[in-house]
Amino acid sequence: MSRMMKTLLLLLLQLCSFFSTGSCGKVLVWQMEFNHWMNTKVILVELVQRGHEVTVLRPSSSVFIDLNNPSGIRFETFPSSITPEEMKKFFRHWIDNWVYDVPKDTYWEYFPLLQDIYRDFCNVCERNCKDAVLNKKLLTKLQESKFDLLLADAQFPCGELIAELLKIPFVYTLRFSPGYTYEKYSGGLLFPPSYVPIIMSGLSGQMTFMERVKNMLCMLYFDFWFQTYNEKKWNQFYSEVLGRPTTLFQVMAKAEMWFIRSYWDLEFPRPTLPNIEFVGGLHCKPAKPLPKEMEDFVQSSGEHGMVVFSLGSMIDNITEERANVITSALAQLPQKVIWRFKGRKPDTLPPNTQVYEWIPQNDLLGHPKTKAFVTHGGANGIYDAITHGVPMVGIPLFSEQRDNTAHMKAKGAAVVLDFKTMSTADLVNALKEVMNNPSYKENVMWLSTIHHDQPMKPLDRAAFWIEFVMRHKGAKHLQPLAQNLTWYQYHSLDVIGFLLACVVTITFLVMKCCLFYYWKIHKIGKKKKE
Repeated sequence: MSRMMKTLLLLLLQLCSFFSTGSCGKVLVWQMEFNHWMNTKVILVELVQRGHEVTVLRPSSSVFIDLNNPSGIRFETFPSSITPEEMKKFFRHWIDNWVYDVPKDTYWEYFPLLQDIYRDFCNVCERNCKDAVLNKKLLTKLQESKFDLLLADAQFPCGELIAELLKIPFVYTLRFSPGYTYEKYSGGLLFPPSYVPIIMSGLSGQMTFMERVKNMLCMLYFDFWFQTYNEKKWNQFYSEVLGRPTTLFQVMAKAEMWFIRSYWDLEFPRPTLPNIEFVGGLHCKPAKPLPKEMEDFVQSSGEHGMVVFSLGSMIDNITEERANVITSALAQLPQKVIWRFKGRKPDTLPPNTQVYEWIPQNDLLGHPKTKAFVTHGGANGIYDAITHGVPMVGIPLFSEQRDNTAHMKAKGAAVVLDFKTMSTADLVNALKEVMNNPSYKENVMWLSTIHHDQPMKPLDRAAFWIEFVMRHKGAKHLQPLAQNLTWYQYHSLDVIGFLLACVVTITFLVMKCCLFYYWKIHKIGKKKKE
């Protein structure tokens, strides 16, 4: 055996020795679909490479979590009351409704319709959760497996309930919850509305007075009216399963760590906590060579370079009218265009554009000939562009994409358009602006420098804290003590009430003394006169 192999084995043994069992850890995963799975899978692959055993709980209705992968991840598939066809139909309808039917220019119409969309999603989450938790055979198998930790997506309730039943610590990964509800009420994070834009408001960090008014109204709406999930149903369900009165937020608050898939190159500064780690861009990696056919097409662009166009993995059809607007704009560009487009190929596709159902987005954005990136504003695409220093044209469609692109616009790295109203001229002008105005390139390169200049890579940071929680059976010392307080104690209402009572009492006694003194003086003066 070579010296290098011996060294590697020694390091592996030292890592595994951290665990009290004498072996590497066992991680259970409760995960969501689409890009949520793509982000978490990066962490899971890293854990497998570090010697840990990773098992993903997967409903039989799953449409995106791939069983056939060479990464070494194990899957525990449980029967679902939803068929894969029903799940596909639901997600298709869910996304199309959000993209085409929800107005984004009027908050009073936007938020109520948004709540209806989340309620539909809540019903699917609830059915999946019940299918898992009420499956006694599955729970028995999980208990016998003796997992060390559960990794869950906070957007997809139930992971925390399974962790509670198995009596193991759990860690969250998420990009956001609507209005930062979970982060605020379960994680203990602070979001002062005076300078922290509420997620899904579409606002940036430097707000005018009227924007701060909008931000305050958004915060109040999410705090008092908007319900991501039917909390009463979830509270009742969790209480029945655990056999004691509890709430969804109380169980979520037991999370040892929260991995927020963002960082300060995308976000604006705000208060944070010791058990919160910002791991935005953990999927980012160096660009690899392109396939020969694609490379030949890119090289044929000459000095004009290339534009990468993608509206994400969850959009597989756009209307013919919108497709024609896009193709008409692309035809006017001197650059070559590679467009990720899933659906019927547009009839008006220009010769300078090639369409693919899937593209190596990271490798394309890292290519030296790439001049601009047209993106829907998903966090993964934004971070790919930041990593490689590519200016953007944002066309947000749903979820937090409007916020991501608003932040990039505020940081001078993007021009933002409205998908439903943009014209051919708008798209052409936006692309010319980001490619011809050097400030966009300079600003995105500055963000790229910030992203790369970290003491530890985001993926390594996430893996370290997962191993930390397993080694120490939790991380209670990092959790905010605010979780032990009631709402009135947290806001110091009892203290304020006590101090007010003291002030009132002292004021009352002083007034009584003054009145008594005045009465005495008046009585003495009256006797003298008599």
